[in-house]
Order: sequence, then C-alpha cells, then structure tokens
Amino acid sequence: MRRGIAASALVVALAVSMAACGSSGSSSDGKADGPVTLTYWDTSNATNEAPNYQELVKKFEAANPTVKVDFVNVPFDQAQNKLQTAMGAKGAPDVFRSEVGWTAAFAKAGFLEPLDGTPAAADTSAFQPSLIQQAKYEGKLYGVPLVTDTLGLLYNKELFTKAGITEAPKTWDELKTDAAAVKEKAGVDGFWLKAADGYYAMPFLYGEGTDTVDAAGKKISIASPEAVKAVETYKTMFTSPGTVKADVTTDAYAHMMDAFNSGKVAAIVQGPWEITNIYKGSAFADKNNLGIAAVPAGSSGKAAAPTGGHNIAVYAGADKAHKAAAEKFAAFMTSAESQAFIAQKNSTLPTRSDAFTADVKADPGIAGFQAVLSSAKPRPELPEYSSLFASLSTNLGKAVQGTGTQDALNTVSTDYAKLLPGFAK
Repeated sequence: MRRGIAASALVVALAVSMAACGSSGSSSDGKADGPVTLTYWDTSNATNEAPNYQELVKKFEAANPTVKVDFVNVPFDQAQNKLQTAMGAKGAPDVFRSEVGWTAAFAKAGFLEPLDGTPAAADTSAFQPSLIQQAKYEGKLYGVPLVTDTLGLLYNKELFTKAGITEAPKTWDELKTDAAAVKEKAGVDGFWLKAADGYYAMPFLYGEGTDTVDAAGKKISIASPEAVKAVETYKTMFTSPGTVKADVTTDAYAHMMDAFNSGKVAAIVQGPWEITNIYKGSAFADKNNLGIAAVPAGSSGKAAAPTGGHNIAVYAGADKAHKAAAEKFAAFMTSAESQAFIAQKNSTLPTRSDAFTADVKADPGIAGFQAVLSSAKPRPELPEYSSLFASLSTNLGKAVQGTGTQDALNTVSTDYAKLLPGFAK
C-alpha cells in the first residue's frame, strides 16, 4: 500500500479481444450454485497486512463452504502491470484488490464487471459517498471500497514539546518555522518530505487551488502559475533550516521511515498504511506519542491531500459461477464487520461509517486519520489519472536538483498532452 512508488503509465491495449480473456479457475458449465474456486489477487503488504486478509478469507470460506479462495499476494508496485497483462490475455484473477486510481482505467478497457444491482453493491448507502463516486466510471460502479486513506502530517509529540511547539502547524511556513525550532532545541531534524514523488507533492498543488489537470474542463494545469508556486514552496521544504535535504536515492522511502520511527526526525507527510510499522519504532512504543494532523495549507488557505485506497473489483472475463461467487466475496470483504476486523489488525481506515466502532477508534492512529479525512480530495473520473504521477515524479526530482521549476513543469505538461490528446495545455 506504499504510495512512495509512483504508478507506471497505464497504457491499455483496448483492441485486445475479450474473447481471449478467461479466468484461470473458471468452470466449463458456468453454473453459479456448484463448488467454485476463486482466484483473488491481494496487493497488501505481504508482511504486516496480508496475513490478516488471509485470516479474513478463511472466515469467508467458513461462511460459504461451496467457495474456496486461492489467495495470491502480488507486490503493490508490480500489481498494476500484472493485472493489465493478465486481463488482456489470460490468467486473470476472478476478483482482486484494485487501487482507486486503477479502477476507471480498467473499467474503460472493459476488464471489470459492473456491480450495480449485484450482491456486491447491495449496501452502498453505508459507504462514504465520495468513495462510491470514485469507484464509478461513466455512471456505473466497478468497485466496492475496501479501505481508504489520505496523507496527513505525522509528528512526534515528545520532540515537538521539547521544541516548545504546542500544536501542529497549519501552513507550510509554520511547518518550516517548527522544523527550525526542533533542530535548535531538540537536536534532531524537524521535517522530512519524500522527494521526487508526485503523490506526496499533491498537497502543495491543492494548497494553491490547482491540480495536475482540470478533468472536467479538459485542461492540463500542471504548468500554470499556481502550480509553479506550489512547486517552489515544495522545493523550500528541502532547503529550509531543520528540513532534510532531498533524498532521491532508490531507498529514500525507507530512509525517511527509519528516521521517523527511531526519533531522528520530528515530522513527515505520510498515510495510514505505515501506522503498524510506526508503532514498532522505538520512538512510538507509546502509541499516543504519534501526532496526526491535516497536511498544512498553501497560500490559498486551502489544505487538502489526495484520497487513496483500494476497491474490490470483479473480472469481466470470468464465467457466471465465478462472477456470482466473486460478488459474494466482495460484499463479505467490504462489510462493516470485515472492515472493522481489518482496521483493528492493520490500522487502516474503513470506508463505511458503521465500521468505525468504539474498538476501531480506540487506535489513536485510526482516530487521528479519521479526523483528517474530511480534507481529502477525491480523484477525478479520469482513467489516465494514475499515469500522470510518473512524469510528475521524474521532473520533481530534477527540479529539486537544480532544473528550473517552470522548465520542469513544462516538460510534464508536454508529457501529459501525449497521454491526454483531447486536453488543452
């Protein structure tokens, strides 16, 4: 679930015949009432999260004795391409965990089964409306929200207290001031931002009232004056006193997390998928030492971070029996009981209000992120949206290493024009 890995370009071969697509476990008779073995591709962290999803799958099998589930854990950074390849040829899973940014693209390609009116979508009113909307393409539902997330400002309360900081910063300027104070008074770095990663730069764009593109207006906005201002602010987060200089190495994500978990840096921008790992760090043996706040605001006064997460999607090429079983599976995995179970095990955020039980909210990490979800910005219904992060990440890396901001963003804009031929620059 790590967002530190930029999504690769999703260029789907739409001309591939769906007749060539077939579930590896599909039965020949297509009956929906006989024994069925579902192939399920899971993309959660293999060490910390997948074992708990496997336990949940066993609960499903116990409740549905005629359905067996072949649980396959696929590394998140490989899953998008593997799914695209499998669904365009053969060997695709019957049901899988789809990152929210992939769902529209797969639906556009004809790879996903519409779920409206199926058991999978029988309880959609219980879900956060924006997450249901985010799982739609051209008015049809192609995924059921499993977990959600966003970015927040995570900070070490003890280090903030040592520096005399009594509340989380509300703007990027305040954060820079706090970072300098931590360095001076607590003797450690104040802030570390993951460099060369477009996903972690989105709060800066939102903070200036812009985005990479205006999907509704079909306009590329990444090279606009507002975007330039956002990236200029972004660059100062690597050069101001108390901030960590840009780490563009392949292990940058691990370096950042190791420093935060061990108390060598006081604050980072991060998502809830790292909470279980953070709790294992020496600095957070007391879970209550973890502070969680909304990402700081930009000069527009706006504070927002992207909405992430995963849906459960059903493969359109499966036969009738496997589709029926997959729909039951999707309903079970996204039920209030299942989401509460996973939230307590993995410290991830449920997508429906009735899963935020008292036991779930007893986890300070979940409670903290629940409080900042209201500032999360849903992704537009644009199949190519996830593909936009690749060029942005590459050119942000160049910008923090000396390339002029406008030049870097002009390059991104040119790349976007190739991906979005109907959009104006």
